[in-house]
Amino acid sequence: MPATPVSHGTGPVPVRTIATTIGMVLATVVALLFLYEVRRTLVWLVVAAFFTVALYPVVSWVQRRLAWRRRSLATLLVFLVVLVVLAGVVTAFAVPLAREGTAFAGQLPQLLEDARAGRGPVGHLLERTNALQYVQNNQERIRTFATGLTTPAAGALRGVATGIAGVVTIFVLAFLMVLEGPKLVDGTLSLVDPSRRERVRRVAADCAKSITGYISGNLLISVICGALTYLVLKLSGVRFAGLIALFVALADLIPLIGATLGAVAACIAAAIHSLPAFVIVAIFFVVYQQLENHLLQPLILSRTVKLNPLTVLVSILVAVELAGILGAFLAIPVAGMIQVIVRDLWDHRRGEVKTEPTVGEDRTPVSQDVGGEQVASPSGSASRDSA
Repeated sequence: MPATPVSHGTGPVPVRTIATTIGMVLATVVALLFLYEVRRTLVWLVVAAFFTVALYPVVSWVQRRLAWRRRSLATLLVFLVVLVVLAGVVTAFAVPLAREGTAFAGQLPQLLEDARAGRGPVGHLLERTNALQYVQNNQERIRTFATGLTTPAAGALRGVATGIAGVVTIFVLAFLMVLEGPKLVDGTLSLVDPSRRERVRRVAADCAKSITGYISGNLLISVICGALTYLVLKLSGVRFAGLIALFVALADLIPLIGATLGAVAACIAAAIHSLPAFVIVAIFFVVYQQLENHLLQPLILSRTVKLNPLTVLVSILVAVELAGILGAFLAIPVAGMIQVIVRDLWDHRRGEVKTEPTVGEDRTPVSQDVGGEQVASPSGSASRDSA
């Protein structure tokens, strides 16, 4: 008998399957292009959500202590306090800078004349480095270079305008997110199956606790940096030690480049004062930055975010490679949330579902955590506030 051919099911692919595949690929490309075009807005949304989670417990705490318990009034009060603090910081910088700038503008003609004549500290420095001779020999080249700076200057002005618009947008977004927070939480949870709703609420409360811990830990590190900087500058006799220390503390909040910017500003101020002061301040920042990066930051953030110090360091390094400065901002909170979710999945798989949000590797209940938001019950209002 002749052998019967075996069919391997390799018939023609249906046209509908081909069209569906092509449509999904095109939709993915369009979605990626859309996300790329709105990337700046997405960054603003992420930063606004970050600060929303930080201010949400504060607004809830104020709301519980108001006679009318109106969230709109509590949100307004908290954001007014934030505005007052920001205005105070800006004033602390603006007033001394304006005063010194006015004095410097009055002395500038005499300083330039002394520099041309080789008098004074600036003139002596220019003479020792042969800078005056170089300027005289390359006046045309310097004039051309200065003319070419107009375009970068215009770009810098546009960048400043964009930054101001971003700050205002983030502030408004954070205000609206905090104000509408309970509605957003309840609306999102209503989409979840009722049997899993309380579990999702508990995990969300734990994730919010990780973000709050990161912010408090980062602020503590900046306060330590500013206090030590003020002490070193004051002992070295550098002028405006408080103002410079405040700038260093604020700059230290910026990942990657913040500490370096603060160190450069402090070293320049010390160099203007005297050479010994410059040497002392430079040595201090070299030593302190090593201690902060490898000891202070992992230790404090491991206690506030409840992450292992090695996990903190690895998370920062990986996030910096993936997303730069924004990745450095979000590395530790994201690592904390991943730990929360993975731990919950593991507990649920083993049948050890939590009855209350916990914090850290030791699984301390939120209601017993020092400095944490009190959580009365898994379904109570306090639990909703923490979420």
